[in-house]
Amino acid sequence: MKRRALLSMIGLGLMGLPLLSKQALAVASDDDLAMPKRPPAKKPSKKASGKAAKNKQATARNRIKYKGREIVDFASAEKPGTIIISTRERALYQVLGDGQAMRYLVAVGKEGFSWSGTARVGMKRENPKWTPPPEMIARTPKYAKWRNGMPGGIPENPLGVAALYLFNKQGDTGFRIHGTNAPSSIGTAASSGCIRMLNQEVAELFDATPVGTKVIVQ
Repeated sequence: MKRRALLSMIGLGLMGLPLLSKQALAVASDDDLAMPKRPPAKKPSKKASGKAAKNKQATARNRIKYKGREIVDFASAEKPGTIIISTRERALYQVLGDGQAMRYLVAVGKEGFSWSGTARVGMKRENPKWTPPPEMIARTPKYAKWRNGMPGGIPENPLGVAALYLFNKQGDTGFRIHGTNAPSSIGTAASSGCIRMLNQEVAELFDATPVGTKVIVQ
């Protein structure tokens, strides 16, 4: 009887303790903190799950490991300050002169969205407003609510903390060098043509790059 009473008391004591779920114990990643929370999607079919898994694995294999910006040897006839982007290397070089450049890893346009050419920084914006183009809204209807622009300075904004707008002789090219709310995309071909950088690094580039700076994408 004493043993039964003791077990009963222990059981009552445990019922009074809060339950700690696996979710409560999980540590959020950078992307979890940056991306807006959305309701869980419906369970995909086995075929869709298999395709998504393969795409995820391919992205992981293709992602370039990054330890942060660094000064590298870089031969160029361009003036110091010029920005040269190698989409093949997924790298942005800021020419320093004397055969050196500051190298940043970036995300570039995915297949079908890559571009190349020469432009100038036509304007710069901190916490820029993001306006999805009509063709993007057609591909992804959920962006329709932002057709007049998503406010800057909020975690959902895909342009991050700063943007450099690229212009040519015809005007705004529609392409930007900007921050990102998806830092895990850096080192991949993931964007719709724009050049993504880590927020802390685009802020540095923003401060060091005056309007009128030449930008070469190759």
